[in-house]
Amino acid sequence: MRRIFKIAKAELFTLFYSPIAWMILIVFTFQTGMAFAEHLQEVVRAKNIGLGNYFITAGIFSGQLGLFSTVQGYLYLYMPLLTMGLMSRELSSGSIKLLYSSPVTSAQIIYGKFTAMMLYSLILIGILMIYVVIGMCTVENFELAPVLSGLLSLYLLLCAYAAIGLFMSCLTSYQVVAALGTLVLLAALSYMKQVGQDIDFVRDITYWLSISGRCNEMIMGLICSEDVLYFVIVIAMFLTLSIQKLQANRTHASFAVVWGRYAVVVVGAMLVGYATSRPMLMAYWDTTETKRNTLTPNSQAVMAKLDGDLTITTYVNILDREYYNGIPSQVNEDKERLKQYIRFKPETKLKYVYYYDKPSNNPRLDFVYKNKTLAEMAAKEAEIRDLDINMFLTPEQIKKQVNLTDEGNTFVRLVERGNGQKAWLRIYEDMMKFPDEGEVTAMFKRMVMKLPKIGFLQGHGERGIEGDRIKDYTLFSSVKTFRYALTNQGCDVEALDLTGDKEIPKGIDIIVISDMKEALDSATKKKLDVYIANGGNLAITLKPGSPVMEAFIEQFGVKTIPGQLVQPKQDVAANVVMAVATPAAEKIAPIYKLMRAQRRYVGMVKSAGLVFSPEKGFNAVPVLQTVDTMKTWNEVKTIDFVNDSASVDVAAGEKVDSFVTAYALSRKVGNKEQRIMILGDADCISNGGMNPPIRRYGASNFSLIPGMFHWLSYGTVPVDVSRPPSTDNDISLTKEGVKGLKYFLMWVIPGILLIGSTILLIRRKRK
Repeated sequence: MRRIFKIAKAELFTLFYSPIAWMILIVFTFQTGMAFAEHLQEVVRAKNIGLGNYFITAGIFSGQLGLFSTVQGYLYLYMPLLTMGLMSRELSSGSIKLLYSSPVTSAQIIYGKFTAMMLYSLILIGILMIYVVIGMCTVENFELAPVLSGLLSLYLLLCAYAAIGLFMSCLTSYQVVAALGTLVLLAALSYMKQVGQDIDFVRDITYWLSISGRCNEMIMGLICSEDVLYFVIVIAMFLTLSIQKLQANRTHASFAVVWGRYAVVVVGAMLVGYATSRPMLMAYWDTTETKRNTLTPNSQAVMAKLDGDLTITTYVNILDREYYNGIPSQVNEDKERLKQYIRFKPETKLKYVYYYDKPSNNPRLDFVYKNKTLAEMAAKEAEIRDLDINMFLTPEQIKKQVNLTDEGNTFVRLVERGNGQKAWLRIYEDMMKFPDEGEVTAMFKRMVMKLPKIGFLQGHGERGIEGDRIKDYTLFSSVKTFRYALTNQGCDVEALDLTGDKEIPKGIDIIVISDMKEALDSATKKKLDVYIANGGNLAITLKPGSPVMEAFIEQFGVKTIPGQLVQPKQDVAANVVMAVATPAAEKIAPIYKLMRAQRRYVGMVKSAGLVFSPEKGFNAVPVLQTVDTMKTWNEVKTIDFVNDSASVDVAAGEKVDSFVTAYALSRKVGNKEQRIMILGDADCISNGGMNPPIRRYGASNFSLIPGMFHWLSYGTVPVDVSRPPSTDNDISLTKEGVKGLKYFLMWVIPGILLIGSTILLIRRKRK
């Protein structure tokens, strides 16, 4: 050990008696200081203009665009310059013969050189620690643990680069060749993620071997055993190869023997890496305060109940618009989307089935491949992607396995438990496309417990749950490609016909009564009365001026204010109003709290104001209320809001106020709490109402729906995957303070290093 440290000490002295080590230190300090100061400026600017800050620590250091991610992007430029002379210098000067003749083993030489690089890497990490200390002194409730995780990942990356550079330096006596060889090898390791991805076994090994983005999870605060062991294995592999190279030079071993040993080391390292990357052998530590890299407790509780086998089969249709996400070369990228769930269910089996059939979402095919058969279209698409058409099942063959017609023959996953339960995971038509934690957990939750069944009353002019009419409720109830549809949030929905002798089906948990146009017949009314008397939950939507709905909601102590609400705004019809979630609504559902925090509105057109009286035995919580900063009143005279302008007429019964547009009612019925939600605008959650005319003001109508049914289902669905808010939301620096700090970090510290290194090098040259 003493010999190793002596070699390391000598190597460090050699490094710092050359301009390379100092130059890298100065450039690194300047680059990182500039990046850190820019992140601070963004935070202070956001504070000054009133936008507010959240997760400041992550934004500066450990976010996807934080300091550590930036540093990771250019670290590979430094190490080849440092390591190119570690052994090349010894080989070119002939001093290697002195080392060979001394009582020092090849392993001690390599370990000594590598120790020197480890110590130099610590100096680079020490510079980053300066910024961490500044953050700790200026950011309120600084989140240290994930920052240390990021520093650890960068240090391991530097050590891996050093081991690779050391090996390349052992191969040649030319330092420039060693540096270029190191860059080429690092580029090759980064490219490995794309090598052999069409071959199952090779795919996993080369994907593991890739060094590209290996620090990402640790920078984000999630320490995974796979990532830590990756760096340990890579470092050990290249150090062993370096030792073998020196030993081969000493013993003059044959070419076959040397390369045979190399092969054993590389293959052994890859096999160990493959084994440690298996989900069953992986361990995790989420260092973040809010555990934002881990499933929420509600999701973890669901996963804990999933006993037995679990298989997720992804069906990829080459004619589908989204087929690229599941082709063989993208399989490992696709598996990352399920990684958090596999973490808690590591025995999960993942399968991919490829086929071709007529998709429902790709009109391009008929335009590009006119008069072509499905087989000809599939063959052409496979040719474009260099895929073997024989790997794709024909429509007849896939139908023998599973019927995907109802799913539109699109990219879809079938989740199957060992007990025979099945559920679907779909792609949605939005920017995110893939299911988020809420949708995936809802799907799993459907397998382990009974979830709500929602019946939509039909037959009296209500809004339908099929078809594409603007006024209907198809989108939020049953459209499979809409993320927030109740069917994708774990609910079962069905049309409810109570005419004649038809009864309310057993298992119905919530009944939706939407803007009835006709009065209930006596038989239907009797069935609903029994349901309500027994404590059944209801979601009721209406439009102003409907005597049928007025009579129906009267039994709950709710009435509508005469007329419709108006709220004049520029370039928007006056009867378009903005309603916000009330403070009391935050207790109804977590999403309403989020809506208030993000200042999101619900846009309503021709809405009724609601008033409540407790005489019917219900308790009421106002959920939505018109914005009190905008003039709003109940208009009883004006009908044409395009050609006429409305004004307040007190004599006609109009008054300016802040009106409630949604109530949450509750009462005790036996041991059960009955819940009823009444909404004063039936259109705001319709197919057309999801995009209200006031969208430019920040309307978020779709958020109303999960909040409604979360409360009506007693928190069962949609699954609450909300997380605790951040605590590091403020910074004590001012704009002038950041400017001074930027000058100090970018110019003063690098200047001190430059002056000090210059003096040291001049003095050494004189000696």
